[in-house]
Amino acid sequence: MNALALHRRRAARAPADFLLRHVAADMADRLAAVLRPFHAAAEIGALAPVLAEAVAPGLDGTYRRIEGLDDEVLPLAPESIDLALSALSLQFVNDLPGVLSQIRRALKPDGLLLAALIGGATLSELRAAFSQAEIEVEGGVSPRVAPFADVRDMGGLLQRAGFALPVADSDTLTVRYDHAFALMADLRAMGATNAMAERRKTFTRRATLLRMAEIYSERFSDPDGRIRATFEIVWISGWAPHESQQKPLKPGSAKTRLADALGTKEHRSNGK
Repeated sequence: MNALALHRRRAARAPADFLLRHVAADMADRLAAVLRPFHAAAEIGALAPVLAEAVAPGLDGTYRRIEGLDDEVLPLAPESIDLALSALSLQFVNDLPGVLSQIRRALKPDGLLLAALIGGATLSELRAAFSQAEIEVEGGVSPRVAPFADVRDMGGLLQRAGFALPVADSDTLTVRYDHAFALMADLRAMGATNAMAERRKTFTRRATLLRMAEIYSERFSDPDGRIRATFEIVWISGWAPHESQQKPLKPGSAKTRLADALGTKEHRSNGK
């Protein structure tokens, strides 16, 4: 079993599901703001029934959970669903553009994709503490945390996959722990540890771990002694193209000058 598959299985049985529950509640709120019904929904890479419990009661039709993404081939026929959801699972796939393209093909015209991924600012404190500890103890740095989604890239990936009206935004959640080892235990339970091929294959030195925890406590603790851990959630949405959707105006088609709209005087160049 490869590392990504192992991490997906670990995440699916995670007792530390606070992050998934946070995302599920937010996703239910975001869907409630969409003023149209959905009749055939699919949850891509379902980790646990948490999202279905939060979202399915508000939908009018069927709700399908697709759990396995090991081969990254989705068992969805073209134009078979009008809503695709995913909560904290797409960051586990090797070929994200390919999976997004499959979701786009599975959506009916004017169907919606709404997904949440772990963002790049996640665990910035842990990464900083580990880097400093490794430099001090081992004289070098190794990749400790797998790379996460960058909100700046996600809009482009959606467009590349053929989605219309792509939107990408992010929010952050700060969680507090008694110490760094409690955080690491949660990460392991969630399947959020490093799955990169370039990761170190040997056990981390005890001295490095102890120094990391010490640095973490020194730099990222609150007055009560508990440490902070940042989780960034990147939200993406896009629609399967449909003739009813808004389209950008053609260049030169504006009927009102910008100066008139702003109530300012227009100044021409070359003294005119």
